[in-house]
Amino acid sequence: MKESTPTLILILIVASLTIYGCARVQSWNELNDKSVALYRQGRYLEGIKVAEEALRVAEKTFGRDHPDVATSLNNLALLYKSQGRYTDAEALYERSLEIYEKALEPDHPDVATSLNNLALLYKSQGRYTDAEALYERSLKIREKALGSGHPSVATSLNNLAALYWAQGKYTEAEALYERSLKIREKALGSGHPSVATSLNNLAELYRVQGKYNEAGPLYERSLEIREEALGPDHPDVANSLNNLAILYRVQGMYTEAEPLYERSLEIYEKALGSDHPDVATVLENMVELYKNMGMEEEAGKLKERVESIRSNNE
Repeated sequence: MKESTPTLILILIVASLTIYGCARVQSWNELNDKSVALYRQGRYLEGIKVAEEALRVAEKTFGRDHPDVATSLNNLALLYKSQGRYTDAEALYERSLEIYEKALEPDHPDVATSLNNLALLYKSQGRYTDAEALYERSLKIREKALGSGHPSVATSLNNLAALYWAQGKYTEAEALYERSLKIREKALGSGHPSVATSLNNLAELYRVQGKYNEAGPLYERSLEIREEALGPDHPDVANSLNNLAILYRVQGMYTEAEPLYERSLEIYEKALGSDHPDVATVLENMVELYKNMGMEEEAGKLKERVESIRSNNE
């Protein structure tokens, strides 16, 4: 369910340059971009330090109630959440939402994004009722402001579907995933990476229900789109390879699964670094594969590496 990841609000400042000091605005832009890059690299502790400085610069430059301060709050909250600092993240997300509602009107699309991110935090805490209310409000705002066929509406549908999935509401989740997929295919084209994400998520839902025959073609189409649109060495390709390998493993197709895991691992290591959490995830899956194959020694070695990576990212 890759797209359940919180949305980073990246706003290019144009008008601000005519009002605020250019040097400070540039500094904020650079800090904000750096914090986002560190997050994507899995370097969360470094990212937190940079994002905290970005917030200080934003408050000094724009004032405490400016939308760009809300952007910094959002991105810092995302990094806190990644480290399990849910209380700190919640306070920042709530302040970010309050700023957006006050500065941009309650039905602005950026308010919907802020609601979405807070809902994601609630979901990760198991606060499903609270999350559902925010997701539904976010969806309504996007449908009203952007139209029912907008890709952002598809994102809201996807995230609400993931919430239903987490609660075991597979029928409801499937309907939303399918609607999300149709919107993306029509709005973006059948070869767009976002279509691949929808296909992947729907395939994952089928897999956990044991609907392997339905899942397989969707995983394969998702992989094909990502390789074509993003290139063979993109992390999203690694994600597709990993997920297809899981499908093969649970069906006992160990010989088919192993090379996919190996290629996924190679891509992640090259693109993200050998200590990235996504590398650990693939290694964990390979541990299970080797155990299934009776290769206990190989599984043990990989498990040690997983523990080292997890420790380095604490």
